Amino acid sequence: MLDINEIQEILPHRYPFLLVDRITDMTKGESILGYKNISISEPAFMGHFPGHPIYPGVLILEGMAQAGGILALKSNDLTNEELKNKVIYFMSIDKAKFRTPVKPGDKLDYKIEILKLKGNIIVLDGKAYVDDKIVAQAELKAMVVDK
Repeated sequence: MLDINEIQEILPHRYPFLLVDRITDMTKGESILGYKNISISEPAFMGHFPGHPIYPGVLILEGMAQAGGILALKSNDLTNEELKNKVIYFMSIDKAKFRTPVKPGDKLDYKIEILKLKGNIIVLDGKAYVDDKIVAQAELKAMVVDK
């Protein structure tokens, strides 16, 4: 539904911190599905951990947050010009759980649902999966602000 070029028109993030490769489905005001392919060439693997590469949990949360950011920004029905002047700040991450390590070669699927959307504040239920098995989850709260 959104490829990497379209994602880069919405999010300000760039390599090595753009952590969503594609959005596969989105229902404005409700939910978004996307993914990131985890490659051994990820910069984090140089130090996390040599000889035993594990994708950092904080980057899984950030990927969920970025997918949620796309959902939040697109749910406000902003024009492309208005989108360029907005950014999303995360206010809190609650109930974070990491269930299974994510490794090179995994496809990390993000499933994000809106729990609450009021004005410029959004509360999201984020889940991350590998092969339909949940690997991480969290409740994310964010605010859409002017750049």
